[in-house]
Amino acid sequence: MIEERGRVVAREPGAIWVETVRAGACASCQARQGCGHGLINRQAGGQRARLRVPTDQTFNDDDAVLIGVPENAVLHGALWVYGLPLALLFAGALLGQALTPRLGGVDGAALLGVAGLALGFMINRWHGRRVARGGRYQPVVLRRLDDPCETIVRVAPQR
Repeated sequence: MIEERGRVVAREPGAIWVETVRAGACASCQARQGCGHGLINRQAGGQRARLRVPTDQTFNDDDAVLIGVPENAVLHGALWVYGLPLALLFAGALLGQALTPRLGGVDGAALLGVAGLALGFMINRWHGRRVARGGRYQPVVLRRLDDPCETIVRVAPQR
């Protein structure tokens, strides 16, 4: 479970809105001086994100909460958002390359590659709406934090 601390900023029946602040781990990293990610993190650090989190629990505004998203949600989301359009782009380009002699001077690879990319975006839009209704990848409230500055301690499993 990927965990993030946040504050309740709004409430609605059956859900809360949680605001999180993006914080990086670059301060404790040994390679922070030569890392491109560190530069990006310094530029984007402190950005706030608002998430709608379905819950049956009762919260007040400004309550500190710990929310979580399953790790596989991030992996599956990345594959859908990046992998599908890219795969359809390449498949369309390969099909277009094979059909170029029959298209009479039109660059079939470019034409069908862009069509495959657009098809990938449309499928992602449809899939995103379907997944949003299902709630499988929705963040969940793991617990209420009594102290807003409470650190999250993870204990490694015993082997």
